[in-house]
Amino acid sequence: MPPRRKLSDLDRGRAIGWLQDGVAARQVAQRLAVGPSVIIRLKQRFHATGRVQERQRSGRPRVTRQREDRFIQSQAMQQRMATANNIRQRLQATTNTFVSGQTIRNRLHNFGLRARRPVRGTTLTANHRAARRAWCTQHVRWQPQHWAQVLFPDESRFCLEPADGRIRVWRRRGERFAEGAVLERQRFGEGSVMVWGGISTRLRTPLYHVVGNLTGVRYQNVILQPLVVPALQAIGPRAILQDDNAPPHRSAAVNTFIQQARVNRMLWPANSPDLNPIEHMWDELCRRVQQHHPPPANLGQLLQWLQQEWNGVALHTTEGTRVIDTDSHCCEFHFRGLSRLTHSY
Repeated sequence: MPPRRKLSDLDRGRAIGWLQDGVAARQVAQRLAVGPSVIIRLKQRFHATGRVQERQRSGRPRVTRQREDRFIQSQAMQQRMATANNIRQRLQATTNTFVSGQTIRNRLHNFGLRARRPVRGTTLTANHRAARRAWCTQHVRWQPQHWAQVLFPDESRFCLEPADGRIRVWRRRGERFAEGAVLERQRFGEGSVMVWGGISTRLRTPLYHVVGNLTGVRYQNVILQPLVVPALQAIGPRAILQDDNAPPHRSAAVNTFIQQARVNRMLWPANSPDLNPIEHMWDELCRRVQQHHPPPANLGQLLQWLQQEWNGVALHTTEGTRVIDTDSHCCEFHFRGLSRLTHSY
């Protein structure tokens, strides 16, 4: 809870007494749980007027009391997704107090509560959490040399026109439609490309452009056989493939090929939060492509830049850590940290 901004007459007298005894203003503020500026203004007012009472203030009186403020806070804490108008309606029905939605927001701001975008997470049932905990328990003691045997592949889609809802524009009043303040977009987008790639602490596979739908048969013929198997052979005889539970990865044809090729596959719990380190690589590729000015004009140029940036990321191995050197950006992949989330499940 933030510090108080007002003092009672008794606390004001106590504060003046402590100040006259030589106690520092900051220490007095800590004793009374207020900000230091409150004590400093009180000291200045006492030296100027000889009084500790506040001057008569004008303006609208405060609508809510401490009881209503606590009710507003409790409603926001019990239902984090409730809007200010929802809380206002509950306050009106419970205490017969009529306030505006802005008043609700002001009270919540006083308690340190701010409206932010929620973090999006995967829906996990009790069985999902139990399977995830078992997976973490199995891998919690893995050392960097164990994770060095794992190949982390995945697919990612890159849009020609990124749909980032967090873009903001600086403008003055009346400049809503001014040139430079309007974000021009195609109504139905301009298309996207899907690519596949894999990384480990020792190598990086070629970046493959996935055209059309990726079925199990296509995944076997164009990715597993020509790209994944050679990468696993390069890693060593104990190489492990870590792919997620996407339908193409778990089709009957793919499972048969995995068994015939004697590929060691890491079991992956259903609906598992994605801990694949290659997600950092996709983020880095997206940032690098967005740094190109002007942006890519078509899907062919977007794919060309993705291939260029994928090949331009230099991989360096350090002891226990995988570092992707990206000039001004560095993403460190601590594979040991993959199994440190047991307590979260």
